[in-house]
Amino acid sequence: GVILVLVNTLFFILILIGAFATLAVLIRGVITMASGKDVTGERQNKLMVKRVGLQAATIVLVIIFLMFMNVGR
Repeated sequence: GVILVLVNTLFFILILIGAFATLAVLIRGVITMASGKDVTGERQNKLMVKRVGLQAATIVLVIIFLMFMNVGR
């Protein structure tokens, strides 16, 4: 019904936000690496950990979204 459509829409929006956040962190990491200012690699490591966390959260959202899609059928 209507609630299922709202839940699916919410999860779709959250997935888009997660994907764009992951992309933003990835781009920041590439820029940091290209700048050569992060000699120790500490900043790059923090960005990589953040990116992996965002990717994991987004994948979980996709799995939940797909589960709700199957419930609606």
